[in-house]
Amino acid sequence: MIVVRLSKIAMTAALAAFAFIVTYDNIIDYDSNYTFVKHVLSMDTTFAGNKLMYRALTSPQSWTVAYGLIIAGEAVTFLLLAAGALVMLRHLRGSADEFQRAKTWMIAGCAAGFLVWFFGFMVVGGEYFAMWQSKTWNGQDAAFRFYMTLLAVLTFVNQRDHEPA
Repeated sequence: MIVVRLSKIAMTAALAAFAFIVTYDNIIDYDSNYTFVKHVLSMDTTFAGNKLMYRALTSPQSWTVAYGLIIAGEAVTFLLLAAGALVMLRHLRGSADEFQRAKTWMIAGCAAGFLVWFFGFMVVGGEYFAMWQSKTWNGQDAAFRFYMTLLAVLTFVNQRDHEPA
């Protein structure tokens, strides 16, 4: 059914738009989220006396590198998802096998986004740098919404399609 394929393309394009806006905002309003990264890596708002403070990174160079990696990951996510939407659109009326192969870029985009928001924010930020301990600089809830949305759309898009009518 074409409507199912169009839905998959639209959802992929919406994810690409989200990743684009996040990337754009982080570049244009650099200091807002740079401050977030600085506090998370410095661990300066975690529980007093916690035994994980040896992990803290307090050099501005480390904050800049980490933030640059986050922005790069978001940009790669955008580019892969945008490519995925375009390739799927190009194969909209192709065979089921052609359309399935056209999903490759979308799958890669979701994987990239999952690495940014799950690995980057939950594993590295949330657990390694104990972001969960901060009442002020805790981005885990937002990251959870992002990677769960990616996974939900990925699950739907990756379902096999029928031959077009």
